[in-house]
Amino acid sequence: MNWTYWISCLFFQSMFYFFRGKVSGREYPPESGPFILASNHISYFDPPLVAAFTGREMFFFAKKELFKNRFFGALIRKVNARPVRRGVFDRGGLETAIQLLEKGEGLVIFPEGTRSLTDDFLSAKPGIGMIACQAKVAIVPVYIHGSNALWKCFFGTAKLRIRYGEPLLRDYVVSLEAEKRNYIALSEEIMRRIKALKEKTLSSF
Repeated sequence: MNWTYWISCLFFQSMFYFFRGKVSGREYPPESGPFILASNHISYFDPPLVAAFTGREMFFFAKKELFKNRFFGALIRKVNARPVRRGVFDRGGLETAIQLLEKGEGLVIFPEGTRSLTDDFLSAKPGIGMIACQAKVAIVPVYIHGSNALWKCFFGTAKLRIRYGEPLLRDYVVSLEAEKRNYIALSEEIMRRIKALKEKTLSSF
C-alpha cells in the first residue's frame, strides 16, 4: 500500500471540509478497473482534491519542470504524479497514460490542459480523447468549484464543491474509431458534461 498517497488523501479531505466543502456523486467513480477522471482546472489544489474522494489510488500528470528539484520531484512521484511536457505533443506522456490504464489504474486528466485563471472554461484539448480512445476506458466527468477561493469559502462568501457525474461508458468509447476527429469530438463531449455539472452545482446554491 502506498501510505504516502493515502495520508495525503486524508490531509486533503480534511482540508476540503475545513473550508466547508461539500461533495456529491461519489458513487460514480468505479471501485476498480481503469478509468479517466476528467475535471475542470482552476487551482493547484484540484488534482489531489478531485482524487481524494474516489476511494481509490489515482495517478496524475504534472509539468516536467516540477521534477527538476530532486526532493520535490521524489515527493510528488510518491503521490503518483508523472512528468509531462506542456504545450507540445508528448508521446512519452501518452504512452505512460496508456500503460497506467492498461494496468487497471485510475488517471486524473484535465481536458483544458492547464488552469483557467477565471471560473470560465477553456477549450478542450484533444489529448484526453486520444488517450481514452486508445486505452478504451470509461470517463467520469467531475466539476470542482471554489478551489481558487478557499478563504472566501471558509468565511462563507464562496462555496467549495466537488460533483462527480455519470460516466461516459467504455462501450461508447470503444465504438469510436481512433482518429483525430473522434479525439476532438470526445474531448468536447467531456467538456460539455463538465459544464452540465457546473450548471447543476450552481443551481443548488
